[in-house]
Amino acid sequence: MPTAVLTDRERTAVQAYLRLLHTVRAAFDGPPGSRRPPVVPPAVLAEAEQALADAGLSGNEEEFFRLLQSWCPGEVV
Repeated sequence: MPTAVLTDRERTAVQAYLRLLHTVRAAFDGPPGSRRPPVVPPAVLAEAEQALADAGLSGNEEEFFRLLQSWCPGEVV
C-alpha cells in the first residue's frame, strides 16, 4: 500500500482529527449508567475545524478521509 506524503498542514489536520476522535471515544466510554451526557471540550472541536481550514480541507471530507486512511489505516470511523 502506498504511503501518503502529507504537507505540514494536512498532517496537523489529521492529528487534530485523531485527538478529537480519541476525545469523543473517551467521553462515550465514561462510567456505565452515568446520567451525564458525554461532553467534548469545545477547544478540541475548534482545533480540528481550524486545522481543516488551514489545510484547505473544509468542506472536502472525501479528500480528508482519503488522506487519513492512507496515513493511518484503521483509525477512520
